[in-house]
Amino acid sequence: MEEHWEKKLSCVSKCQRCGEPLGKKDVRTLSVFDHQPICTACKKAEETRPDYPDQSKQMIAECIAATGKPYGDTASYCFHHFLPFKCKD
Repeated sequence: MEEHWEKKLSCVSKCQRCGEPLGKKDVRTLSVFDHQPICTACKKAEETRPDYPDQSKQMIAECIAATGKPYGDTASYCFHHFLPFKCKD
């Protein structure tokens, strides 16, 4: 899992899935499949995949084990796979 994920991922300038530009005030979410920041439209599409529920559970378990932080910790890398966030730069 990404130790310094906020610095490396939170302010990317485009969706890593579709290439749509992301401004600092645009929300993004981390993909449960590859942990990359994606736009809201791509997250909605990701959620329709039949393997999404199983992948989400697996990602949470692996992420909590790797970070040692509870899932509900809003500063946690794990949490931002489900809660949209903006660039904090």
